[in-house]
Amino acid sequence: MARRYSRATLVEQLRAEIRDGRPIYEALCGSGITAKMAARGGADMVTTHCLAYFRMQGMSSMAGYLPICDANALTLELGERVLVNVVRECALVAGLLCVDPTRDMARFLERIEGAGYDGVMNCPTVALIDGKFRSDLEETGMGFAREVEVLGCASRMGLFTKAFCASPEQALAMAEVGVDNIIVHFGNSSGGTIGSKTVLGEDVARKRVGTVLDALSTKFSDRIVTCHGGAIETPADFERFLKIEPRLHGYVGGSSAERFPIETSVVEAAQQFKSVKLPKAG
Repeated sequence: MARRYSRATLVEQLRAEIRDGRPIYEALCGSGITAKMAARGGADMVTTHCLAYFRMQGMSSMAGYLPICDANALTLELGERVLVNVVRECALVAGLLCVDPTRDMARFLERIEGAGYDGVMNCPTVALIDGKFRSDLEETGMGFAREVEVLGCASRMGLFTKAFCASPEQALAMAEVGVDNIIVHFGNSSGGTIGSKTVLGEDVARKRVGTVLDALSTKFSDRIVTCHGGAIETPADFERFLKIEPRLHGYVGGSSAERFPIETSVVEAAQQFKSVKLPKAG
């Protein structure tokens, strides 16, 4: 199955939204039903990856950073067997473990494209890993540069590309190889039943996104820049953050796109059914 949105078409659609004063909204979904409803609700893109899959199994999305599944095989299967069949109204993007040393990622990108995905991104990403483990990954060829290399390859293939970045240097590296959408990552959210207890403060988040936007402004001002995670968990949070940093083009929802709504609505449905009284016998 060939992809449904060309890179040029999708980029133009996103830029038209921005010109018309509407923010880009992307939903990171781990199940067919949440992806289907997000698309129907007006999401500009739906993306899946192993973190979202674990989130929709009731676990922390951080499980996607543990060696408990083949992240890329999972994304490929979700696309082929579920998502391309139910996401009709918007583009579909594959989140890939770009540093996977067990695959020829150039050939794997062809399989992703053939499955019907319109684009790719780096998720899980080593951008969120620090310390000795991060340095070991970098020194053994599984660092952020490998993510840049794979997304650059995808861009040259004509796929839409977007990248999680946590610093100006990472954003510039991705922009240099043609990545269309830079997503400034603020780390985990805290809401709901399995959120982190600590999140990146709003002031630190503002400085992070500001330094990225400043770095891109000279040479890559045409890039679409969105944000994800941290303390931004509701539309009201995002609206308030836009007043602080109005140069942003949109928001990428993860837990806020599927886990928070489900945790609320499913509980309420169960409670309402249990509140019904049975007729008295006799």
